[in-house]
Amino acid sequence: MAAESPKFVSYIRVSTARQGRSGLGLDAQREAVRQFVSSRAGKIIAPEFVEVETGKRDNRPELQKALKRCRITGATLVVAKLDRLSRNAAFLLNLQAGAVPFVAADMPDANETTVGIMAVIAQQERKAISQRTKDALAAAKARKVRLGGRRAGSPRIADYTARSVAARRELAHQNAERVREAIEPLQQEGLSLNAMAARLNADSVTTSRGGVWTATAVKRTLARLCG
Repeated sequence: MAAESPKFVSYIRVSTARQGRSGLGLDAQREAVRQFVSSRAGKIIAPEFVEVETGKRDNRPELQKALKRCRITGATLVVAKLDRLSRNAAFLLNLQAGAVPFVAADMPDANETTVGIMAVIAQQERKAISQRTKDALAAAKARKVRLGGRRAGSPRIADYTARSVAARRELAHQNAERVREAIEPLQQEGLSLNAMAARLNADSVTTSRGGVWTATAVKRTLARLCG
């Protein structure tokens, strides 16, 4: 008797509603999944499950539906990339410990240890970014203290200024993080700053002030994400 073909359930995630409507990002994921399943001589046994949600949030109904279909059919969940499941280490590790096997087309031979390590690294990088921000604020505060004192009874203008600058920098950092998931894939495609700005505007991704993107705005945001 011929062996039964491996069964798969496909899960695809995009980050913005505009991408979901236009198909941006969907076709590439579908093709990656198709090629992977074909390479395993397998078959996709259900309509694909598509989610429009940021990777930082883990309350995703379509993913739960896909996992349920896997449980009742014995199929393996397949995604184009590991980060399509989540960027949260705890979520990935809990999923890995569950009863549903899953595989990422970009890491077809990854074992449980590999997935666990990558999940922890992703989580640690986000923590490192936050810690670098705190360290920078502490260093700025320390330098301000060493600059000298003030006259008795005079207002702490320097302190107010430093706090204001630190607050603006922190807000700018938070705004950069807000669009990380939209802007990093464009950078990975090797697009110019002008082309990246055009794509962000086409995807209805707004700047921190709700405006349109320019090459300068993209450059500043990338600098903050790398800082």
